[in-house]
Amino acid sequence: MKDYTLDTLCVQAGWHPATGESRIPSICQSTTFFYGDSQAMADCFDLKSDGYFYSRLANPTVAAFEGKVAALDGGVAAIGCASGMSAVTLAALTLAGSGDNILCSQAVYGGTFNLFGTTLPKLGIECRFFDPDNSADDIEKLIDDNTKFIIAETIANPSMVVLDFGKISGIAKKHGLVLMVDNTLATPILCRPKEFGADVIIYSTSKYMEGHAAALGGMIVDAGTFNYKNNPRYPAFNVPDESYHGLVYADLAVPFGTKCRAQLIRDTGAIMAPMNAYISFIGCDTLALRMERHSQNAQKVAAFLAKHPKVEWVKHPSLEDNKYHALAQKYLPKGQGGMLSFGVKGDIEKCRTFMESLKLITQETHVADVRSCVLHPASTTHRQLTEHELEMAGVPANLVRLSIGIESADDIIADLSAALDKI
Repeated sequence: MKDYTLDTLCVQAGWHPATGESRIPSICQSTTFFYGDSQAMADCFDLKSDGYFYSRLANPTVAAFEGKVAALDGGVAAIGCASGMSAVTLAALTLAGSGDNILCSQAVYGGTFNLFGTTLPKLGIECRFFDPDNSADDIEKLIDDNTKFIIAETIANPSMVVLDFGKISGIAKKHGLVLMVDNTLATPILCRPKEFGADVIIYSTSKYMEGHAAALGGMIVDAGTFNYKNNPRYPAFNVPDESYHGLVYADLAVPFGTKCRAQLIRDTGAIMAPMNAYISFIGCDTLALRMERHSQNAQKVAAFLAKHPKVEWVKHPSLEDNKYHALAQKYLPKGQGGMLSFGVKGDIEKCRTFMESLKLITQETHVADVRSCVLHPASTTHRQLTEHELEMAGVPANLVRLSIGIESADDIIADLSAALDKI
């Protein structure tokens, strides 16, 4: 279905029923699968044939959603994971191990920052954070022979930094490195990272992909663009994997995706649940429509807040005076999504008063679904970070993260206006 537009792929990709089968994927709520032919089952284990033998590695309902997301991103394979954070973790561990290092933009979601800055170092994987606004020369100084990948977010959560794909992908290609991009806040509707040099694409499908805040999930997409064969940075792809029948991943059509599933999903069991895959699959049907409305609403709200006397600053790439407006026009011309951040004039107490005065917009530890919601990252999602780390991540104390839903923009603005009047 590669010739269809993204709007059509949202609705049609991932599931193609045979005569008499369900028009949408069924929920295959089974841990295991029957085989009367022993060799057929063995061939599945050896990856010589397609099939399902245990839902810890693959499941038909999950596979349907994987197919849809892979089609949307133009990838060769996708792997459904239990959550967005498990997707980031498994993708990282597919490439890096003890003694290796990785480069991560410091403008990333707090959970990702903590994973790379605190948890992975306990496994012997060093993370070297970089300012995405730095020059290519400065970023390249962090790379050595043990560097395994560079990771950044298309639109950073919550700092709203827009990734300069040209600069970062240029660095990755120059040094033979995998470029991994978290595209959660853009989705393939607004940006397809593969087209700008990304080799691995990550999603928290719990956000825009699923759209309704009803199902946790994550997705790893293998873009199929990286050549692992004979690359000295990736010996694990070029030597036989004795834990999987001596498989040499670099010789396969889908090296990264196969290694991630055969090793990491197998050993961690962090696969997406069939019910969550089903909910996410049908939610994704309307993704193109929703992203258009989210982006339009956010543009209107950002313009309103930018003129309000009780707002110190607003960060949304749709604003012409935004630092990343030019990059957004280049890489996100269809819209910049529904999330924005702004600074309330005053301290944390002013932020609290404002948020508690909202009626339509609710306080939630979530972002990017159909309902508008608000959060104070410094005291919630990013509270584990030190003041210095908060500064690095672009999260000042007065930052309010606002996720714009698909309600009437007029109603959203009226609610914001009334709450700002209370401070």
